[in-house]
Amino acid sequence: MDAVLLALAAVWGAVTGLLIPRAAYRFAVEPDEPWRTACPAGHPLTGPARGWLGPARCAPCAAPAARVPETPGPGAPASEATGPEPQITPAPTPPAPTPPAYAPTTLAPLVTALACVALAAATGARPELGGWLVLAPVAVLLAVVDLRVHRLPDPLTLPLAAAAVLLLGGAALLPGHAGSWTSGLLGGLALGGFYLLLFLINPNGMGFGDVKLALALGVALGWYGWTVLFVGGFAGFLFGAAYGLALVLLRRAGRRTGIPFGPFMIAGALTGVLLGALAG
Repeated sequence: MDAVLLALAAVWGAVTGLLIPRAAYRFAVEPDEPWRTACPAGHPLTGPARGWLGPARCAPCAAPAARVPETPGPGAPASEATGPEPQITPAPTPPAPTPPAYAPTTLAPLVTALACVALAAATGARPELGGWLVLAPVAVLLAVVDLRVHRLPDPLTLPLAAAAVLLLGGAALLPGHAGSWTSGLLGGLALGGFYLLLFLINPNGMGFGDVKLALALGVALGWYGWTVLFVGGFAGFLFGAAYGLALVLLRRAGRRTGIPFGPFMIAGALTGVLLGALAG
């Protein structure tokens, strides 16, 4: 049963991860710009959910180039003595490479699959696993967008918080769960309030999108109790500080260079949830 559960989690993570590059490309815009509606080549993005769901490359970009029909070569008409005039067939144009805007998300299916497998291995067949598997792909999508444009869009952060509340609330009604919905709600308020305080103290150092993301992560961490909430929250700051220090040592950033903090918040929350699930 454990092997089947892990296999299903891996498939789920890989399939949902394949949908991340297109959504990340559409969301990765500056705050004053609308969401993208066309691929880098200018083709309209179509498909389920008004083009939000689909492979990274649109259909025209993914289709192999059509073979150019043969055209007669120059010269006099063919005769019986010389035979037909050789035909020149241009070499078919190779398929277009993956657009640069999609390239940074090529690891999204692997990352999502690994996260889902880790969550399944730590949680087992407990009811909250369904919630973790639904929330994980959205968290990876948020991390990709934040890495690209230092932005955590409201259409992702706020629904993620609501989904965490609803999914864990449903899990709390089922037998065999290892958490507390009440502590999850309090954890969301606590972590969200803490990030709000940091934002009010230093708006230039903490984005308001981080505050909204903290609501969802706090609910997930609080599900397993206050200790897990503290560990997961602290791990996010630790990961972010280590990344910033590495950039400074490599001379790729200065002390005041802004870094996307969302991915480290998510990584810290994943660490906390895994520890909480293993201890549950």
